[in-house]
Amino acid sequence: MPVYSSPGIYVEEVSGGSRPIESVGTSTAGFVGTAPDPTARRDEAVAVNSWSEFVRVFVGESTASTPLSRAVYGFFDNGGGRCYVVNIATGHPLAGKGRQRSGLRLLEAIDEIAIVAAPGYTDAASYEDLLAHCELMGDRMAILDGPEHTGDVERLTRVGGVTLPKPPRKAGASAEGESQVAPVEENSGLRPRQSDYGTFYVPWLVVRDPLTGEMTSTPPSGHVAGVWARTDTTRGVHKAPANEPVRGAVDLSYRVTKAEQDVLNPAGVNCIRHFPAEGIRIWGARTLAASASEWRYLNVRRLFNMLKESIGDGTRWIVFEPNDNLLWKSIRRDIGAFLTRVWRDGALQGRTPQEAFFVKCDEETNPAEVRDAGQVVTLIGIAPVKPAEFVIFKISQSAGTGGEQGA
Repeated sequence: MPVYSSPGIYVEEVSGGSRPIESVGTSTAGFVGTAPDPTARRDEAVAVNSWSEFVRVFVGESTASTPLSRAVYGFFDNGGGRCYVVNIATGHPLAGKGRQRSGLRLLEAIDEIAIVAAPGYTDAASYEDLLAHCELMGDRMAILDGPEHTGDVERLTRVGGVTLPKPPRKAGASAEGESQVAPVEENSGLRPRQSDYGTFYVPWLVVRDPLTGEMTSTPPSGHVAGVWARTDTTRGVHKAPANEPVRGAVDLSYRVTKAEQDVLNPAGVNCIRHFPAEGIRIWGARTLAASASEWRYLNVRRLFNMLKESIGDGTRWIVFEPNDNLLWKSIRRDIGAFLTRVWRDGALQGRTPQEAFFVKCDEETNPAEVRDAGQVVTLIGIAPVKPAEFVIFKISQSAGTGGEQGA
């Protein structure tokens, strides 16, 4: 308490005690691939805030075009505002394939990234690298490109594998002995494995190349990332980024039919469809999780990613505070205020905040043995909104007219 020595009026600033929790960003993307100029900023995670900046840094005097350049252009064209680019090229067109994992490691240190893609990498090993990266980080989603040429749609519902090399011939073994070694059978599936942190989109887009001006086929991941960012800005991360137009796409490499999507959608394959009146739109919002999983909807997974990181960042002040009733009350107050704002934004179900979420931090969640271990435990439950994926109207005939019934 200050010491007052003479009569007068003293005005003091008193802290209200509340520490508002801010929502973290959800629309910053990280792209790994080969830049038009293979020597430009190689093996660096470079922040890019516009297409012109990408051209200045990664194109230069080059006249070449790559899936990475078209993806970055599609990202900004569809509403993206900021991304990080890792150029893993070594000067050889195929050399970047073995270096994708090192490029992803560079993105691990950048906390603001929430979307990750490697445009054009459609092999099983690349899928695994992207999914493992996002599962390790726990705060971002991978956008995986389907193959450019599908052929058999049914193959997209089966998980693919990696073709193993033939075992080397043993010293002194004859060619006859080698022929008796059973070859490793390749799994012909094209779908990535199940994961709560990955999404899979087909088919490829037909776009006008921003560098050459020619019409070309390009992987959809960059454009899809831009649609995610645009939806986050206009509606919020809780809105499924689907039934949204894909800017810059003039056609599709393959037009998926409704009957084919009936097979693909339950398998977690998000289709990009062409409609005569609406044009080209993203027509799926599922993750690669199991169809019965609570994480099968993309917007639910991304909402929880945002909530986890926001609460984690906003409550860091708790560390080393006295673990008592005053601390528990502060935790309930701060997290409750944050979730109330999330509910008002339309991200949670319920007519009242009490129906939308609960925050429990008290003697029951923090008994003596928990406090002695230096822990403070808070239970949080929320009811996220889920997309109206299947809109069903039931229509029946009525015996009389509305006018007769009202008479």
